[in-house]
Amino acid sequence: MKWQPTHAQIRGICVAAVLLGIAVLWRRPDAAVFGLPLAFVAVWGRYFRPRERPEVHTELDADVLFEGQATTYRLRVSGSVDPDIDLIVAALPRSQWFQYDPPQAAIAEPVTDGAVTLEVGLRSKRWGLRALEKPAVAATSVLGAYRIQVTSAEPLAVTTLPLREGFEAVDAVPRPAGLVGLHRSRRPGEGTELAGVRPFRTGDRLRRINWSVSARTRELHVTSTWSDRDTEVVILLDTGGEIGISEGIDGRSSSLDTGVRAAASIAEHYLRHGDRVRLIDTGNLVRGVRSGSGRGHLRRILDTLVHADRKGRQQDENQLARRNRIRSDSLVLVLSPLLRQVMLGYVVTLVHSGCTVIAVDTLPPDVASVIDLDEHDARTWPLAWRLRLLERRRDLDRLSDLGVPTVRWRGAGTLDEVLRDASRLASAPRMRS
Repeated sequence: MKWQPTHAQIRGICVAAVLLGIAVLWRRPDAAVFGLPLAFVAVWGRYFRPRERPEVHTELDADVLFEGQATTYRLRVSGSVDPDIDLIVAALPRSQWFQYDPPQAAIAEPVTDGAVTLEVGLRSKRWGLRALEKPAVAATSVLGAYRIQVTSAEPLAVTTLPLREGFEAVDAVPRPAGLVGLHRSRRPGEGTELAGVRPFRTGDRLRRINWSVSARTRELHVTSTWSDRDTEVVILLDTGGEIGISEGIDGRSSSLDTGVRAAASIAEHYLRHGDRVRLIDTGNLVRGVRSGSGRGHLRRILDTLVHADRKGRQQDENQLARRNRIRSDSLVLVLSPLLRQVMLGYVVTLVHSGCTVIAVDTLPPDVASVIDLDEHDARTWPLAWRLRLLERRRDLDRLSDLGVPTVRWRGAGTLDEVLRDASRLASAPRMRS
């Protein structure tokens, strides 16, 4: 693309030609007085027309953000910039999930010292992977006589990870297994929590000797501890539908928003305590995350949650059972609005296989409370939807009868009570027939 005259330049040339023509043909010196300055400006702009096309490079300060964090979108026009270029103007295509600074996402900067940098602030308001469209960049010459469109060949994208809400839960985990976690086992062994003092036995480590008790009793005694054990936590995310309105981090959350953010928070909590976490996305056949631990595993889970999509290919109950085999001693956290019969049936299957299952209800509160509205307020809601919610309440009561607690997600402390109950039931003695 070459430098093209602007509308102002064309108007100046046309008006100057008309006025000077009137002055010559009709001998009107007053027309020449008005036309000569315009002709001079048009000739000046033509004489100082740039010859070189500027090169624009785009970059981001950070391309991976958490919800609510901001970065800077920067456009650099560097190198041998034509000195006749006067102004660089850039405008970013706007997206509903970004907040811009300035709000219009457009900025103009004069060219000084042969280089110019344009900066636009970006604040991400919702999780996901989003490509940034190429900005519209234009350069103008002196007096605004000539203009050229500049394109950037560098595609950029921003990955927004789900906001981790500082989730905390009690340390009680039912049926822990393994020897690497921070939860206390019911068995003595190597750990950090004291279990008592006992006489020395062959095989005990010397560093476990309790010298104060040994000196008092004149026999060697050692300090025993409870072993630290971990468990496998399986996060089952239902992406089969999105109920409610999504307005980003600053507004209302849909069921999918709540589920994704809850999955990220729960995974971070249990991985921080040394447990093994596994993620199953019902809408993706290949993007499930196998059981693992550590900070690197948390990043793998967050990267997978970024791609959660309600339009994905949903697995039926048989596919879920066949493709995602879960150990019977696992703690399964089902994040779902609990509206699909496929999910309800799979929860029943997990219970019968011996897993400890906790259902986390992600249905938005304003939607779930429709059935409790009075007749006047409920007229705006379809009768079929109210009947479906009544059926949902019946299904939740049946899950409760099977021993599956249902708790609404509310951040920190959501699972405390149900985890205590599950741990108490797991440690209770069982009756033998």
